[in-house]
Amino acid sequence: MSRIGKNPVEFAADIKVSANGDVITFAKGNKSVDLDTKGNVSFEIEGTTLTFKNLSDAREHRAFWGTYRALAQNIVTGLTTGYEKKLEINGVGYRAAVQGKVLNLQLGFSHDINYDLPEGIEAAVEKNVISLKSHDKQLLGQVAAEVRSFRPPEPYKGKGVKYIDEHIVRKAGKTAKK
Repeated sequence: MSRIGKNPVEFAADIKVSANGDVITFAKGNKSVDLDTKGNVSFEIEGTTLTFKNLSDAREHRAFWGTYRALAQNIVTGLTTGYEKKLEINGVGYRAAVQGKVLNLQLGFSHDINYDLPEGIEAAVEKNVISLKSHDKQLLGQVAAEVRSFRPPEPYKGKGVKYIDEHIVRKAGKTAKK
């Protein structure tokens, strides 16, 4: 059984961590992220270390213990280095462009798709690769999944929007039957 909750969360001195009841606030510069533990775990902040303790040995409390520790570590990593996801566009005439806070996608439909980027997400397009960056891991994954869902890759020619490290299992077409 994993005991990831035992590991302390180390953070740099420039990240300010404060607690208000069950809410832990991480702040660096103008970025601030709250983690609401909802009273499922107890925690201690000592210097540049955050440690979590489970409330009991019940299965539910042990699960929350590791989950909140991992969420806190993701917040600290996001504030120090940030996260990035890259999406690749494959297909003739498929294009993407960023205009301010709007991602413009041309994916073979009759109209362009204008996707409004949420606050905290930065996008850049280089040829057929869309780079999404953020300090919030969950929001970044959600935005990347939504962009991919506009035209998921199809198995015959591989056309569509896919993650850069995603492998598409290709199918043979009608001629493979012969």
